[in-house]
Amino acid sequence: MHILPLHSGWRAYCAPERLSLLLLLTLLMIPLFTGLASAHAVAEGDKGYIQEITGIHLLPFMYLGAKHMVTGYDHLLFLLGVIFFLYRLQHIAIYVSLFAIGHSTTMILGVYFGWNVSAYLIDAIIGLSVVYKALDNLGAFQRWFGHQPNTKLATLIFGFFHGLGLATKILEYDIAPDGLLPNLLAFNVGVEIGQLLALAAILILMGYWRRTASFWKHAYTANVLMMTAGFVLIGYQLTGYFAA
Repeated sequence: MHILPLHSGWRAYCAPERLSLLLLLTLLMIPLFTGLASAHAVAEGDKGYIQEITGIHLLPFMYLGAKHMVTGYDHLLFLLGVIFFLYRLQHIAIYVSLFAIGHSTTMILGVYFGWNVSAYLIDAIIGLSVVYKALDNLGAFQRWFGHQPNTKLATLIFGFFHGLGLATKILEYDIAPDGLLPNLLAFNVGVEIGQLLALAAILILMGYWRRTASFWKHAYTANVLMMTAGFVLIGYQLTGYFAA
């Protein structure tokens, strides 16, 4: 996995093209609207459906899981950071599988056993995962500490927190215990389907971008913007935690 030197790319950062500026505004504006729709929140119509039904409903829960992943911008930011410098499909498969294992484990266990954790703190850690991955891509840890953390282990651990973040939201909607486990498993299958769809779109765009001269020119900028978005997410969630 390539790591971008921390000192490179300053020219791209100081004088970004219009596309980079648009990306910055997009990344910064999305978290500002979390007051209307949190990254892990379930839409009001979906919320009412979840609260009203009982029994096993596999296809609807698969749809809800896929919808959550495709619209979960914090998940997508983290996945973008994970695959940013991965070129071989087998490497991408390893990292995405580790994230899926972590995500699936804590989502299912958290809901099934009713783990009561602050959603604000968990979502702040999810924002931290985005910051961590951007810094990792920039080579910051090697530069600062002379050591490269285990990227596979970090992906798995942050996957646990991403899954727990979803579990805290699902618990708020009091899913009926009748058919709970099959519905959770179906929801998780949907999450993985949504993840594969989102990943495919990201890889197509990344593949096209990597073939242009602007990739290495703006790779540094993109990771700085990703890190900035992560800090915005952290700040928003911590503000909510202390204000609640």
